[in-house]
Amino acid sequence: MITKEKLLEAAKHILDAEFNASIVGLQLIRDVMIKEQNVSATVLLTKEDEAYKHSLEKEIQEAFIKAGAQQVHLRLRPITDFERTQAKKWLQEINQVESNAVNILDPAQGVTFIAIASGKGGVGKSTVTVNLAVALARQGKRVGIIDADIYGFSIPDMMGIEERPQMVGNYIIPVERFGVKVMSMGFFVEDNAPIIWRGPMLGKMLRNFFNEVSWGDLDYMLLDLPPGTGDVALDVHQMIPQSKEIIVTTPHATAAFVAARAGAMAVHTKHEIIGVVENMSYYECGGCGKKEYIFGRGGGAKLAEELHCELLAQIPLGAPDNHIAEPDFSPSVYKEHTATGQIYMEVARKIIAN
Repeated sequence: MITKEKLLEAAKHILDAEFNASIVGLQLIRDVMIKEQNVSATVLLTKEDEAYKHSLEKEIQEAFIKAGAQQVHLRLRPITDFERTQAKKWLQEINQVESNAVNILDPAQGVTFIAIASGKGGVGKSTVTVNLAVALARQGKRVGIIDADIYGFSIPDMMGIEERPQMVGNYIIPVERFGVKVMSMGFFVEDNAPIIWRGPMLGKMLRNFFNEVSWGDLDYMLLDLPPGTGDVALDVHQMIPQSKEIIVTTPHATAAFVAARAGAMAVHTKHEIIGVVENMSYYECGGCGKKEYIFGRGGGAKLAEELHCELLAQIPLGAPDNHIAEPDFSPSVYKEHTATGQIYMEVARKIIAN
């Protein structure tokens, strides 16, 4: 299916005569309309020269046809003074983004990678990821999240993110929320559609999240892994040999038994396990303060002992008391002053200290 995004991607290599930069990045292609396989668009000319005009028109038409268009109608007109000023601002932003782009996988950048893993789904791994990331940001750290659970992406919704990343030049600008930079497959999927991909495509998307996103300077990058020990978890272990890992489980003995497989994978690939977070450890009565251990007891401690690491925290069963009307509403991020928010702050302090 032909889309505006595919057309612009196909024309991205075409350079403007005056600015010597991509006509797509400078937003010189406007008003793209698609009807069946026929495409029309407006192109702004920075140089009034007939030879240049015909050459540019031919390049764009060829690019659009290569992207799937059957017929292409272009309206070429001189750029206005206001539009030229806009293009100059875009060029400055492109140059700034590209100059700030760093290879975060390079150990010299000093980024600490922490993969958040679990043996099975439904144990609150993503909840731990977002709240730990926010807790690190609240302590002044520069933090990013890659939602590497490409089949079961949930980070944008959990953090209350409604906007999408912007493309500037050759780089994607991650969405920032609660001081955390976020990138997720969820930003590129329409209407919560399912992802039907094989392993190599998952690995390619993960590499794009590392190489084509302008993360800037980071202290910590958290990766929300899919549950289990599948392709994405293996790709992460191979791509980031310096990555550390936190294992999330519930206190139930079976959940901890399954989580041990994710821990064993980290050990097998020589990745350091920072510790275990036991989620849904108990339910605390709001009236009397009595704790009920709904899912049993001891699973997290037993797992930590088996993996020779620390039990970082026991998180109670519950949900943030957030209201939709709040400007910073999110379904899953605990406020700092709450009891659970303070537990995550303590885990963040342990990670920073270590």
